[in-house]
Amino acid sequence: MIKRFIIAFILLVVICGGLVGFNLFRDQAIEDFFANMQQPPVAVSTTEVQSVSWEPAIRAIGTVNAANGVDLTMEVPGVVKEIQFEANATVSEGDLLVRLDDEVQQADLASAKSQLSLNEQSLVRARELQERGVGSQSTLETAQAAATASTSQVTKLQAVLNQKQLRAPFGGTIGIPQIDIGQYISPGQVVATLQDLETMNANFTVPEQQFELLAIDQPVRIGLSEDDLPFTGKITGIDPKINPATRLVSVRAEITNPEGRLNPGQFVRVRVGLPVEDDVVVIPQTALVASLYGDFVFRIKSVEAEGDSDAEPTLTVEQVFVKPGRRSDGTVEILDGLAGGDEVVNAGQNRLSNGARVTINNSVQPDGAKDSAQ
Repeated sequence: MIKRFIIAFILLVVICGGLVGFNLFRDQAIEDFFANMQQPPVAVSTTEVQSVSWEPAIRAIGTVNAANGVDLTMEVPGVVKEIQFEANATVSEGDLLVRLDDEVQQADLASAKSQLSLNEQSLVRARELQERGVGSQSTLETAQAAATASTSQVTKLQAVLNQKQLRAPFGGTIGIPQIDIGQYISPGQVVATLQDLETMNANFTVPEQQFELLAIDQPVRIGLSEDDLPFTGKITGIDPKINPATRLVSVRAEITNPEGRLNPGQFVRVRVGLPVEDDVVVIPQTALVASLYGDFVFRIKSVEAEGDSDAEPTLTVEQVFVKPGRRSDGTVEILDGLAGGDEVVNAGQNRLSNGARVTINNSVQPDGAKDSAQ
């Protein structure tokens, strides 16, 4: 009985030991398999780090206004008799735009001109009598004073009559009439707006830290979006005082607008050109990865095969932390960490880790990196 129990115990120990040994062997084999198994290469696109001539710029937003633009008003009250313009018409300097009822002024001016003519004739007769020696000096002086007074009266009444007329102070495009014929208007009431659209002023502000970078006649580009800046001009005015509330400085630039695409009051993007800098290292913004530990890129690294000089090298990536600088047009300046000629990944970084194997496929490039891909 005891012998059978011992044999059964030995068999149980052998079986249990075999199961435990098999499980240990299996776990070790699985661990060795995954430890030695290589991940398949990750397909990425790359771009070459370039050392270029960098054209820095000051970016701002602003508002455009006509260099010559006014809201037209009448100097005197009256009833509108004539409107000599239509909306969006082009007018020249001195064109008659509006005329108020001026019958009384016309009559007063006609009367003054008649009196002037009479006084001038009296002055001529007084001079003739003086030359013949039959006229006194006092009579001549009286006639001369009367003629001078009449001339002044005519000039005054002509000025009063002119106040009943509104003429274009400069050439440009006139807006929608704000009055109607027969309407009584008061001094200062807006009749229409007149804007010279050939030349525009762009008013914008920049931070006080960039104040020293501004200069009169500095080139400026303006457009309706950051990617399209077709209008060119130059800085014509810089406010010498910085706004203490906003810490911004006001700047004005003069812009040519030959096609009339810019309109007064329109919102625009402004880019002030600065001197060009050479040998600036740049990469596409798509190649830069931001993290809690800093900004980094994945740089392509070629690893030669051990023991086989004819085999093609393996491409891997290494994580390189960099110091980014200024950004412009989809590129970013790299102040430290990369050099011109390095090849970095610009798409597919989310599947990479340091040392991962990669294959390069540059047939498709992300937006903003096409011009930099090699």
